[in-house]
Amino acid sequence: MRPRTLEEMVGQRRLVSPESALRKSIEAGSVHSMVLWGPPGCGKTTLALLLAHYADADFRSVSAVLSGLPEVRQVLAEAGHRFAEGRRTVLFVDEVHRFNKAQQDAFLPHIERGTIVFVGATTENPSFELNSALLSRCRVHVLEAVSADDIEVALQQALDDEERGLGGRGLRIEQDQLHLIAVAADGDVRRGLTLLEIAAELAGEGGTVTDAVLEQVLADRTRRFDKGGEQFYDQISALHKSVRSSNPDAALYWFARMLDGGCDPIYLARRMTRMAVEDIGLADPRALQMAIDAWDTYERLGSPEGDLALAQLVLYLASTAKSNAAYRAFGAAKRDVSEYGTQDVPMHLRNAPTKLMKELGYSKGYQYDHDNEGGVALDQTGFPDAMGERVYYQPVARGMELKLKEKLEALRRARADRRDPRTDDS
Repeated sequence: MRPRTLEEMVGQRRLVSPESALRKSIEAGSVHSMVLWGPPGCGKTTLALLLAHYADADFRSVSAVLSGLPEVRQVLAEAGHRFAEGRRTVLFVDEVHRFNKAQQDAFLPHIERGTIVFVGATTENPSFELNSALLSRCRVHVLEAVSADDIEVALQQALDDEERGLGGRGLRIEQDQLHLIAVAADGDVRRGLTLLEIAAELAGEGGTVTDAVLEQVLADRTRRFDKGGEQFYDQISALHKSVRSSNPDAALYWFARMLDGGCDPIYLARRMTRMAVEDIGLADPRALQMAIDAWDTYERLGSPEGDLALAQLVLYLASTAKSNAAYRAFGAAKRDVSEYGTQDVPMHLRNAPTKLMKELGYSKGYQYDHDNEGGVALDQTGFPDAMGERVYYQPVARGMELKLKEKLEALRRARADRRDPRTDDS
């Protein structure tokens, strides 16, 4: 059921619509080297085949999973011979991101000379996975997951096609059942066709796809989730940003999505502990302890019982007050450490456990804060002399930090007044 023309393709309306630049160049036979980036089953291989068809070029395919450099060189040599005879070659490289730098570099001179029209397919972000030299010679086209409605169209085509599809089997299936298969395909046309074929085999020649048959076909379905890949990082980013935006419903959705896709719950516990200190901080110090407790609970209970403890943590983190003041303060302090280098500790802050050290001035002038009014020595500096007093921590007016903000602002004003010579009565 692979599409033989651009009209037969489902989905990718933005990329191959009649008015799109890519569609016009393909139909004119004026093809260029490109990288097709998109999820499984969205039409990358189909588009490469159509490029060769419309350009009247030979089509050759290699897989980065199965092919090594010797095989690639052989295919490139054959393409060179055809080029010398006036024939073009569309070379489709599946899973191109799995090739290392040397293997990717092997294509460069052939793309430059026009020996091949290079079409690389990848499910991973080309910016991270492909050499800049290769990317500079190719256009990157982004393909999207195919919608359930478009997959349903492809399934109907398979049911109607007697030559290549299931049209000759007399299969009976309700439209709502077809839609369930399309939804279960989760954006992957190939997967949808496979599920339909399994349903047809279970129903038998001239049979009916019953609800019982469909339940059996769709019993063990999982959503797309590539551990360690682009989708993985997109989803953990969505979870983190939903927590930061105080959207507990969205945060819970992304948490459930990642669990459903097979993400390690311990990884999620670790990331949520990071959220507790980065995005909530001292606005609600309880969040960090709750994160540690939920992590510990999961390690004791495992799945599925421990999942609920993590889900509860997600809801709390997203619902409570937020502050990145501690995160920002730590960053500012680290920048000063880098900028000012190794500054000497002021004498009054040094410890003086020996007589010699006392004679050298260690600890001289130190004021024991508890002996001062209010428990704070306001005119005592805490930074190296070359730096002067610095302000890193700026509490927000939310949650428990509101009280800290009021207290610190009062202390900082008092310290500034004490250091200002205009306030000195003498």
